[in-house]
Amino acid sequence: MDELLLIEAVERYLKGEMSAQEKAFFEDIRKNNPAVDQMVVEHTFLYHELGKQSNIKAYKHALFEVETKLAEEGIISQKQLNGKAKVVFLWKKYKRSIAVAASIAVLVSLFTTGLIISYNNRTKQTEINRLKREIIEDTRRELGKFKAAQPAAPKQVIPENPKFGGTGFLIDGRGYVVTNAHVIERMKNIYVENNKGEYFRASLVGTDLNSDLAVLKISDTAFKTMPNLPYSIKKSNAELGEQIFTLGYPRNEIVYGQGYVSAKSGDQGDSTAYQLSVSVNPGNSGGPVLNKNGEIIGIITSKNMTADGVVFAAKSKNVFRLLEAVKKDGDTAIIKVPATTSLKGLEREQQVKKVEDYVFMVVGN
Repeated sequence: MDELLLIEAVERYLKGEMSAQEKAFFEDIRKNNPAVDQMVVEHTFLYHELGKQSNIKAYKHALFEVETKLAEEGIISQKQLNGKAKVVFLWKKYKRSIAVAASIAVLVSLFTTGLIISYNNRTKQTEINRLKREIIEDTRRELGKFKAAQPAAPKQVIPENPKFGGTGFLIDGRGYVVTNAHVIERMKNIYVENNKGEYFRASLVGTDLNSDLAVLKISDTAFKTMPNLPYSIKKSNAELGEQIFTLGYPRNEIVYGQGYVSAKSGDQGDSTAYQLSVSVNPGNSGGPVLNKNGEIIGIITSKNMTADGVVFAAKSKNVFRLLEAVKKDGDTAIIKVPATTSLKGLEREQQVKKVEDYVFMVVGN
């Protein structure tokens, strides 16, 4: 990546100006490229230093002393010390050869005090090199102190010998996940795993045993909010024969299935569920059922063990009933369920690609 473009990307990342997809892509690059990660740390340090308004006077005083000393030694011209600094030029020229954070801190201080240090014909290269070395050494020391003061990154959670499992999906990007009540009923410790293999601790928010649904909250500090869920949760009933697709974890990778609504009621005429014609296996329980427009119409709950391809799914409107019950309990914040879908009109492959990041394996012990 071009260096100037990379610097621009780092600044947009630190200022929170990236979209969710851009941010995820950039963090993946940062994770796998130490040089990019180092640049992010340096820029973070820079912003940290510039935020220390109490240090500006100290910078001014130090620069005044440096200015006086260099002028006395004839290294700089006293007449050239006033005017507008060429900050952009110096930044582009020295941002990588002289440690970034210290260079910019000094340049901003120069700008603040209105000083320009311009070298005349008597400048000695050895003196310049000495100053460079001092700046680099000072910056390394300060950067080391800054790194040491940062909170340790959250450790990756890995559950020990998970005995039970199923599927769940986000209904609120802040970490609220819907799954089946029977999936988590025997779990003392609940975890969710994304399609990147990352585990996060979760806690139970509420259940509705009649519809076999449960809401979890990812409580792990390592989890980052995932805004702009691509699908919506449908409040009305699906149509008989409506084409559907599912995503779930019957094994250690996400699996796609497709089928249709074969009955508007579930097992033994259950009006809170649908009967579907689709292939699923143990582990699919709790997975979303989506229509062609990217609306979630149901949640897989069980399959008929005596009839191949006959599956039952709780209707999506049960999610709203469960959330109302949770809200009345007053034990949680207001959960913001996605009301619109961005999947309508897309090819199925594109729809699946956009949805799979929001579908989790639910495991526990």
